[in-house]
Amino acid sequence: MNPTRNTIVGLLGILTLISVAVFSMSSGAFSIPVNWIPSLLLGDVSEEQQMAHQVLWAIRLPRILFGVFLGGALAFSGALMQGLFRNPIVDPGLIGISSGAALMAAISIVLGHMIPLLQGNAALSISAFIGGVGTCLLVYVISTRSGRTNIVTLLLSGVAIMALAEAIIGFMIFLADDDQLRDLTFWRMGSLSGATWEKLPYVLPVLALPLLSFPFLGKGLNALSLGEREAGHLGLSVERFKRLLVVLAGLCVGAGVAVAGIVVFVGLVVPHLVRLLSGPDHRTLLPFSFLLGAIVLSVADLLARTVVAPAELPIGIITAFLGAPFFLYLIQRKKGELSWA
Repeated sequence: MNPTRNTIVGLLGILTLISVAVFSMSSGAFSIPVNWIPSLLLGDVSEEQQMAHQVLWAIRLPRILFGVFLGGALAFSGALMQGLFRNPIVDPGLIGISSGAALMAAISIVLGHMIPLLQGNAALSISAFIGGVGTCLLVYVISTRSGRTNIVTLLLSGVAIMALAEAIIGFMIFLADDDQLRDLTFWRMGSLSGATWEKLPYVLPVLALPLLSFPFLGKGLNALSLGEREAGHLGLSVERFKRLLVVLAGLCVGAGVAVAGIVVFVGLVVPHLVRLLSGPDHRTLLPFSFLLGAIVLSVADLLARTVVAPAELPIGIITAFLGAPFFLYLIQRKKGELSWA
C-alpha cells in the first residue's frame, strides 16, 4: 500500500477501535446511555449517574484498556513469530509460551494450597507469567548452540515442550477437585474479567512494548524474510535479532496469558489477514496487526459480555468462533494467490 492509503486505513482503524470502545462502555448487564459517557469520563456526575460512574470506572474501563493492549500484543507477537519462522501459519503457542503459562497456572490452582509461594490473590497471574516466559526462554536455550539458534529446532523444541506441559496439565486435572477443575477449565478458555486497575500497571508496560518497537523491527523482519544468510549480508545481526523477537513475543504473550488466560486464534488469524490485505511489508504489517488485533479482541470481549448477559462467555470461545470460519473463508477465496513474499 502507498503511504496515503496507509494513513487512511490507519485512521479508519483507530476510529473503529474508538467506536467499539465507546459501545463497550455503554453495553453490558448494566446499560449506560451513550450520551452519559463524556460526563462520566470527565467526572461530571449527577446523583442519577453515580452507579453508572462506578460500573464504568471500576469494571469496564480497565477491562477495555486491557483488551485493546492484549489484542494488539497477541497479534503483534503472531506477526513476529510468522516473520521469524517465515511461515504464515505459525503462532506464539507453537514455541510453548501458552502451554508453559497454562502449566504453571494449573499447578497454582491445584497445588497452591500446599505451596506457600503459590498462595495469595496474585499468585495465579505471577505463576502463569513465569511459566510462559520461562518456557519461551527454555525453548530458546535448547535450540541455541554455539551462539546460533536453529529455527527448525526452535519450533520442534516448542512442540515437544508443549506436549510435555499438556501431559502434566492432564495429571493436574486428574488430581483436581470439582472447584479446582472448574477454575482451571474456565481459565484455559480465557476471560478479560481479571483486568483491574491494580493489575494494569504491571501488565500494560509489557503489552505496550510493541508500540515502542514497531520502528526498529520492520526492516529487520523484511530482511529476514529473504533468508538468514541474505539478511546477514544486508547488515542485520541475525542471531541478536532472533533473540529479540523471541523475548518480545514471550513477554507479550506471557503478560497477557497471566491475566486473561489463553486467548486463541488472535495471534494466528490477525497478522495473516493483514498480510493478505496489505502485503508482506513488516513496516506496515506490524502496526496494522496491532491495531486489528485490538479491534478484534475488543469486539470479542463485547460479545462475551453481552450475548448471554448477565452471564459471561469465555472469550476464547468467541475468538475461535470468529476466527476459524473467517480464516477458512479467506484461505478458500485467496488460495490461488497465497504466497509468503
